[in-house]
Amino acid sequence: MEFDILLAENAGFCMGVSLALNKLNKALEQISIRRIFTFGPIIHNPQVLSFYEDKGVRVTEDWNEPYSDDIVLIRAHGIPLEIEDRLIKRNVSIIDATCPKVKRAQLLISRNSHSSNCLLLYGEPDHPEVKGLLSYANSRAYLFEDVNQLASINIEPGNNYCLAAQTTQDREQFELISAYLQNMLVHQPLILDTICDATKNRQIETIDIAKQVECMIVVGGKNSGNTRRLCKVAMEHCPACFHIETEHELNQAIVSGFSRFGLTAGASTPDDTINKVYHKLKSMLHAKKTSSSSPLSE
Repeated sequence: MEFDILLAENAGFCMGVSLALNKLNKALEQISIRRIFTFGPIIHNPQVLSFYEDKGVRVTEDWNEPYSDDIVLIRAHGIPLEIEDRLIKRNVSIIDATCPKVKRAQLLISRNSHSSNCLLLYGEPDHPEVKGLLSYANSRAYLFEDVNQLASINIEPGNNYCLAAQTTQDREQFELISAYLQNMLVHQPLILDTICDATKNRQIETIDIAKQVECMIVVGGKNSGNTRRLCKVAMEHCPACFHIETEHELNQAIVSGFSRFGLTAGASTPDDTINKVYHKLKSMLHAKKTSSSSPLSE
């Protein structure tokens, strides 16, 4: 039996994550004389967080914890405006590593939401990026996770609304939500294009691969929203889909019964982790092929 692995070209760190980690690596040059904090986990990947913890980087979600002259790095997800203001008042040294796409979304929301233009935000309630985006709204703001939740919001057809999304949300779902709003409102909503192209391209590629394989493996932190969404879109086209964090989670139960595999990874997954998963999967499939072709297995 022949085995095949289709590896996604867009798997692994996105631009925003790479920029944030580069800024943190640069800041590490000062760790012998200054404490370094990230406000919240810099990315949603336990292995990366453990690496920086071993180097002395501290994670905090308490704006009171850093002292004057400590370094606080704002992670790629961004932080709420009020938290940033409090950190500034404490005279800490702030390194803003907010992803440029997230920063753009923040500014679009700030400019386009006002007293006569209520914000509707498509996103995850507990996600740090979403908390930051909501803080930029200059109007009433409603958060929803899907069309069903949107339908439960008391939307007045004669009022004005602007619609935005968390940068890592599914573009197809966002377009369905846009059409739903356009059909029910008297005044057409202002639709802000805040979904990152890298997210869209990653999802499109994942769907394309999922249609060609029998089993999909998605690598990334279990608490990574964009990785979970990759699993969701993959599963719509390939029901045998497994979300793993490292190569150690690969086992015979996953590879058993399949010959054609797809492999992709979330935006916060290091290349080294992807490579280890790829080579272990390849090794397991080679062993399976050797076993199946052995005279003793007949």
